[in-house]
Amino acid sequence: MDIELVALLVSPVHAFEGRPQEGPAPDPEPVGRAEIEIRAGLGIVGDRYFGQTVHKNAAVTVIDAASLDEVVRVLGLPAGLDPLLTRRNITLRGYPIDTLAAHRAADGSRVPGRRFTLDSGAGPITFQANRPANPCAWMDEVLAPGAMQALRGHGGIRTTPLTSGILRLGPAELTVLD
Repeated sequence: MDIELVALLVSPVHAFEGRPQEGPAPDPEPVGRAEIEIRAGLGIVGDRYFGQTVHKNAAVTVIDAASLDEVVRVLGLPAGLDPLLTRRNITLRGYPIDTLAAHRAADGSRVPGRRFTLDSGAGPITFQANRPANPCAWMDEVLAPGAMQALRGHGGIRTTPLTSGILRLGPAELTVLD
């Protein structure tokens, strides 16, 4: 499926620490990137979660830009939202990425997340979708009051990269593998 990679984020620091009303910690360098390097099982080179065992199943976060459009619509905001403010590593447009996350079936059984690839021209990178990246109170501070509630159910997904490669902003392909 043809998609677009609209934002790529790499941050060596965790900006959302402390109380949301105190504001995020400043980044020591700009977080937006035109290109990112992903390593299998480790995450994004230079990112705060790279190689951290505790974050193995959440090393790379992905969100659909349509979710931010919905926040704008629901809250009646006058302009679009900067996807980098969500602190999700990859913002794409053109696929409902939240549908790939692990979830509970109606009977209570666990449905595992799906595997998918992203390819922006340098070859496909395979990801395992894990749990949802649920929005937190920080969204009300950095996006707009009410954004946390507006993003419930479509705040993105946490993934594990299964292969290595490069992603670049712009046109890309998303393929669901299973």
